[in-house]
Amino acid sequence: MGFKRFLKFALVGGTGVIVNLGLLWIFTEIAGVFYIYSAVISIEASIISNFLLNEHWTFSDRRQKNIRMLNRAVKFNLVSFAGMLINIAVLFAFTEFLGIYYMYSEILGIGAAFLWNYFINLFWTWGQN
Repeated sequence: MGFKRFLKFALVGGTGVIVNLGLLWIFTEIAGVFYIYSAVISIEASIISNFLLNEHWTFSDRRQKNIRMLNRAVKFNLVSFAGMLINIAVLFAFTEFLGIYYMYSEILGIGAAFLWNYFINLFWTWGQN
């Protein structure tokens, strides 16, 4: 189940990447919002969509009856907040210091946060069976 769950988590993450990058581009390019602010909004939107997909697909067998979905949502968001900080740091550093286009920097930031998010959520948010 370990690799299958990791694959599910990665597929859910892929949908989150689409949400994240799509909203980042819309807010930055169309709405004219500074890319860091756009990133915070787009990352949070992807966190919410990823939680719902992970809750009902990736970790559906680990949902504990005595722990409410809201508790898991808060845990997931806390874990993802640390991932967001990693993501934003990479986005900023690669864009501002290395001159890389912000959309490419965001992809690198997403990659940097992915493993953190998987392992902390695996062991803390949905517990280990």
